[in-house]
Amino acid sequence: MRTQIWIFIVAAFCLLTLSRCLLAAWQWPRVRQAGGLLPILKGGVRIDANQIAVFAGIPALLAPWLGHFPWAVEITGWWLQIAWFLLVLLEVSTPQFIYEYDTRPNRLYVEYLKHPQEVFGMLWKGYKAVIIGGVIVLALFVWAGHGLFGRTPADAPMTWWLRPLYSLAAAAITFLAIRGTLGHRPINPATVAYCGDSMLNTLPLNSLYNVAYAVYSMKNERSAADVYGGMPAGEMHDIVNRCAGLLAGAYAGAAIATATGTGTGTGAGAAMSIGEGTGTATATGAGTGTSAAMPTGTGTGTGTGTAQNIPSLHLQEPSVRRERPLNVVLIVEESLGAQYTGVLGGAGLTPEFDRLAGLGWNFTQAYATGTRSVRGLEAVVAGFPPTVSDAALRLPDAQSNFFTLAQALRRQGYRSRFIYGGEAHFDNMKSFFFGNGFDDLYDRATFENPAFVGTWGASDEDMFAQLDRLLSNPPNQPTLTLAFSVTNHSPWEYPQGRIEPLGEPASVENTVRYADWALGRFFDKAMRSDYWKDTVFLVVADHDSRVFGASLVPLRHFHIPALILGADVPARSDERLISQIDLPPTLLSLAGIRAEHPMIGHDLCRAEAGGRALMQYSDNYGYLRDDRLLVLEPHRPPSQYRYTAPETYEPAQLDPELAREAQAHVLWPAWMYKNRRYTLPPSRSTA
Repeated sequence: MRTQIWIFIVAAFCLLTLSRCLLAAWQWPRVRQAGGLLPILKGGVRIDANQIAVFAGIPALLAPWLGHFPWAVEITGWWLQIAWFLLVLLEVSTPQFIYEYDTRPNRLYVEYLKHPQEVFGMLWKGYKAVIIGGVIVLALFVWAGHGLFGRTPADAPMTWWLRPLYSLAAAAITFLAIRGTLGHRPINPATVAYCGDSMLNTLPLNSLYNVAYAVYSMKNERSAADVYGGMPAGEMHDIVNRCAGLLAGAYAGAAIATATGTGTGTGAGAAMSIGEGTGTATATGAGTGTSAAMPTGTGTGTGTGTAQNIPSLHLQEPSVRRERPLNVVLIVEESLGAQYTGVLGGAGLTPEFDRLAGLGWNFTQAYATGTRSVRGLEAVVAGFPPTVSDAALRLPDAQSNFFTLAQALRRQGYRSRFIYGGEAHFDNMKSFFFGNGFDDLYDRATFENPAFVGTWGASDEDMFAQLDRLLSNPPNQPTLTLAFSVTNHSPWEYPQGRIEPLGEPASVENTVRYADWALGRFFDKAMRSDYWKDTVFLVVADHDSRVFGASLVPLRHFHIPALILGADVPARSDERLISQIDLPPTLLSLAGIRAEHPMIGHDLCRAEAGGRALMQYSDNYGYLRDDRLLVLEPHRPPSQYRYTAPETYEPAQLDPELAREAQAHVLWPAWMYKNRRYTLPPSRSTA
């Protein structure tokens, strides 16, 4: 039994490494451009160790106690042969899957099994030679596996005192292999992502691991329609586009942008043909758009096109015209709620932010979309609204071809970077950002001689030092930089000598004060730098430190600071109600970028923008328009309140129109994700 296990381990490593090398050789031009074979092989060893330990771990623990029984050897042999079959099957399937989808087998591999007749019929008709060749290779490897694992004799009985030692060693090795690291977070696909090519980031994985992880991640997906009730897709898009200001002719409804022809329409609902392929749309009214269903005259008409695949796609004109667009820097502050911020009526723990608020565009009524960092990042970086499912960063179908600012700005000649003091594979950030437009990543491992490293990583001052170094040495192109702080998080660790602690040193109040000190120190340096005049900065919290309360949606703890400054941004205090998703379109506008995108957030440079916020709080969804709060709960009728900050909720009569508006906004992101429409079409000029 022990011999069986060791043979399996060696054979599995050889199989997966050989497959990985062959795939890399096939894709060598891309591999060479991304840094060669070494990162693929290094990451592959870690992932393969995880996968092999899952299969071999329990037999290894039991081998000292049962390995001398023939029946145990027989069962182990069959178990290892099944594992071998799965490993070989997925690797044999990989080349054709990459050819079709430019990635290793993923959840599609499993989803296709729901339709065996259609899928296998299609495969047999179109890929006979590939299937026959694959079956032959699979049969040869299965035959070899049977010889290696299925005919091993029983072990000699092990000395009694060696048995627990062997099991303990096997347990320790299995644990380390499955966890994959001694770092703060266990291994996941983002751990071995190493470049901006999403297909290459799957090569360090093995295909069985990739399929299993994708299936496991499906638990994060929930149907918003099942939770809050459904709505016709056309009506949903009509409402959301209208609230986003996208019904004017200059914006794209479902059937515009790449459509051709003439016609008229005042609403995307009437002009929508939701679905794949080409379609016909007819509406009444007048518009000023440039496509078949949003035309330039009056009367009725028809048009065909493919932009219905992205119902919210539109071309945003900047509020400022610039010869050279500005660099964009997103500084996301961990857990910095308005309750701590003096300028927002909080505890007065942020004198540096309060000072900076007087120098830039300060939003006094900004609201987070959720209670997790990934939710804030999804809103600020991608402009994506919250859903009852997990945030997009953690969802399997958002790991590539999902819209982010980096995806849009890459088409404008930008280079995008992500700076984080911790481990970038936490919450799948590394995989998501690399797969969706980011070019470079600087996490804890890249920081040189950090001043302080705590549980969550290098301190905020180290992160800002890295940010200053990058901005001071720009490439020959504009840049987008996302910088995410870590210090203001339990267990409340920070370097000594920066602030004078108040009360218990290890407290959220003191880490807020330290984070604020580091922020102010960075901006004092930035304002004296050469890059200041060419850069627009956003400082915004991801969420509050702790969200709680007796109300269905505790709005007080969704209130966060948000500040834009730098370049020629004038100082002003803006009291409009805004959401985190409004910030990315606003930055595009200030930077002077004319860009096509699917975001439904408002460009706050427009006077009529703002006035609503969207929030997901566990299973409850809050939609705040002015002082009217509409709350959706699972499988219950909606409820409405008149909200007065900070914590007054007065029950109000339900406004059916507001309820439909809220329901449309909670269904929309789920629909866009499920149908893979939150992206950009193939590149084309917006000039």
